[in-house]
Amino acid sequence: MKFAVTPEPWDAEDGARLRSMQRSELDARYGSDDHEPGSAPSAEDITVFLVARNHEGTAIACGALRRLDAASAEIKRMFVLPHHRGSGAATAVLRSLEAEAARLGLSELKLETGTAQPDAIRFYEREGYRLIDNFGPYEGEPLSVCYARSLV
Repeated sequence: MKFAVTPEPWDAEDGARLRSMQRSELDARYGSDDHEPGSAPSAEDITVFLVARNHEGTAIACGALRRLDAASAEIKRMFVLPHHRGSGAATAVLRSLEAEAARLGLSELKLETGTAQPDAIRFYEREGYRLIDNFGPYEGEPLSVCYARSLV
């Protein structure tokens, strides 16, 4: 299935709805709403926010980049509606984020996922991300699992 993956404003309705659904799912997986070390992403610190739409134009997935420094960014808010998982939407968003990062001249992407997200861990490993030591606000966090991928 093909998807249209396009940049959208962080505060646009469809993206906000997808991110809210992601937060609810993570709250259920971790048993609380206190499972994200560091500051939550916002319109002020997100470099690019992408939304994937299916052939009907329905927003089904999203992902963002938050710049860490001159050479790297962190992938944030990767999410696919549950009934669209396995459709290729996550890969389409991830590849689009990687292309945006390369366009911006970045050489590395990092991300954090969690121990209660084995599906995400399998996905990132399958897509070529390598396990790294927890970085930044995730250092010392027992529920965090961090990955990186070189873009050069």
